[in-house]
Amino acid sequence: MPRQLMCVDKERLEWQEYEEQPVGQGQVRVRVEFAAAKHGTEMALYKGYAFERGVYDREYQLFRPASGSPYPVAVGNMIVGLVEEVGLGVSRLAVGDRVCAYSGFRESRVVAESACWKLPEGMPWQSAVCLDPAEFALGAVRDGHVRVGDAVAVFGLGAIGLMAVQLAQVAGASPVIALDPLASRRDIAKQLGADLVLDPSAVDAGRELKAATGKRGVDVVLEYSGARQAMQQALRGVAYGGTVVMGAYPPPYGAGLDLGAEAHMNIPRIVFSRACSQPDRDYPRWDEPRLFDVCWRLLAEGRITGEPIVQPVVPFGELLEHYPRIAQHPEEYLKLGAVL
Repeated sequence: MPRQLMCVDKERLEWQEYEEQPVGQGQVRVRVEFAAAKHGTEMALYKGYAFERGVYDREYQLFRPASGSPYPVAVGNMIVGLVEEVGLGVSRLAVGDRVCAYSGFRESRVVAESACWKLPEGMPWQSAVCLDPAEFALGAVRDGHVRVGDAVAVFGLGAIGLMAVQLAQVAGASPVIALDPLASRRDIAKQLGADLVLDPSAVDAGRELKAATGKRGVDVVLEYSGARQAMQQALRGVAYGGTVVMGAYPPPYGAGLDLGAEAHMNIPRIVFSRACSQPDRDYPRWDEPRLFDVCWRLLAEGRITGEPIVQPVVPFGELLEHYPRIAQHPEEYLKLGAVL
């Protein structure tokens, strides 16, 4: 029987077998070739702190205490594979098409045709599985109102941050400054076109952002590290009246975040960004499908790329060994990919 990777308890994974579903109306069966994880969100699930807040009550729009265990949960985020069976009413896809879809790490997936993106010839699978981080990065760039000529800083060079570096450039930002304590991630940001890279653990990041912009500060900060120290430096390095976009989904910060000081003196606008929290701020002109459409076009055209972001890539059967290392050795794992 086919297998899927499940988190069955805090920091505990298992392979579980599953039965193949029949293909229904408007659905296709995808035989998975490649897959990738979503580190930030999945680590919150794997480490357990995502559930410490409780569960989100959509009626009251508040978190409330959870009852019972949230486990097991599937891990993994997106897949690329070949359509091997189509259901009645499917018209856009055919057997043999290569598609991308949301899914955990598993060998096959039955999915609605409408929830698949068909890869054009020559599109790298690594770019396809970066559709999810690209969507969140585009949402943050738009929520920050990044415009031509704006100075932009991106804190946290995971998959979303590296997509944000690229999308800020597409939007016409200059300079684009990328910050992360990991040299390997700074190197990729430089490869992807960042004008300046900084190690926030080695320099006064806020002051460096001011120095790089003639003491003015950056117009927009996109904060994707989730670190309290990064948020503090973002408030120090943003220009008077500028915007700090909080895109990360961190655990509680704890003591040490100073919302007096520069934050009080320079009156920045703090915006929380989450592309899948709908309706969009610009609804009805913009919604999540439109964000996906724009990101997919940019990825398919090669104007933004996921090729240097998906690493390491490991055999599917070794995921049980490698997945926990995302938490244990984040310096080695940028966006874990798997090949079946």
